[in-house]
Amino acid sequence: MAVLSGDYTGNSILIYDDAGSHLGSTVVTRHDKTVLRIELLDVPPLLTVGSCCRLLILSSPSPCEYHGRVRKEGLRTYIAMYQGHERENRSAVRYKISCPALIENLICDDHPYSLHTPLEIMLIDISKIGVRFGAPRYSLSDGDRFQMRMKISDTEKILIASVVHHIDIDSGSSEYGCRFLIGSEKAV
Repeated sequence: MAVLSGDYTGNSILIYDDAGSHLGSTVVTRHDKTVLRIELLDVPPLLTVGSCCRLLILSSPSPCEYHGRVRKEGLRTYIAMYQGHERENRSAVRYKISCPALIENLICDDHPYSLHTPLEIMLIDISKIGVRFGAPRYSLSDGDRFQMRMKISDTEKILIASVVHHIDIDSGSSEYGCRFLIGSEKAV
């Protein structure tokens, strides 16, 4: 299991119910690591005290997934976090997301190379280990590494990923399955 060691204050967060339905997106305003809880800029209206939820925190160098329960202490509402699944394989929970993003840099030999015109993509789903998105056909090839910029709840996030596979949908578009680069990979 992962250790809750990062400070997630200021990170965007995607919130889902236990069935995987998207409840909302917001920003972590406070992360208290000693008692494993986070406070949010806006608590989605469907989350009431006692509700269970899944949290995908868009932290660097890759997102973190946790489960949580809404709690209240005095006038403060917060989410008590506990660790989620840690297996890094295809069984990682995928969360649907319909969000535009930009690929601004390709990475070669650990150096970023800016694209003259950023590639506009549309995110389809995201997990703690990767992302799937739609883009014009022939935009990327398997093995390409890139820097992606996305905006969630008025907070920009830059993630580094590599194309694992692609599927041609029609003559003009493809879907790309990508894995976030973490660990020994250098972030740009």
